[in-house]
Amino acid sequence: MHTLGIGVDIIKNSRIKKSIINKNFINRIFSKQEIKDSKKIKNKVSFFSKRFAAKEAFTKALGTGFRNGLDFKDISIFNNKSGKPLFRINGKLKSLIKKKFKTKKINTLLSISDEKAYSIAYVIIEKK
Repeated sequence: MHTLGIGVDIIKNSRIKKSIINKNFINRIFSKQEIKDSKKIKNKVSFFSKRFAAKEAFTKALGTGFRNGLDFKDISIFNNKSGKPLFRINGKLKSLIKKKFKTKKINTLLSISDEKAYSIAYVIIEKK
C-alpha cells in the first residue's frame, strides 16, 4: 500500500463542551447516525470531541481542509462491533478522493483517543 496522506488533530474538550449546548452546532457538524449513536453514550463531550478531531484530521490527510463544498457531515465516524473507529465515506467525499488522488480504492486508518482535557485523532489514507 502507498500512503496518500497523514493528518492529526487535537482539540481541547472544553471547547466542544461549550459548543454542544447548541443543537445547531451538533446538527451542522455531525451526521444523523453520529447523533443517533451519541444517545447511547454517557460522556457526550468525549464522544463529540473525538469525532470532531477525527473529521479535522481526515481533511488534513486529504490535504484540502474544509473547502470546495466539503462539509463536516460528509465525514462520518462509527465503531465496528469490536469498537474500532472507522470512517463512513459518502459520495461527495468519494468523488473528491478520486479527483485528488486519481484512485477509487483507498484504505483509511483512524486512531482516536482522549483524556480529561484533550481529544486527539490520527488519520492515514492509503492507496489499496
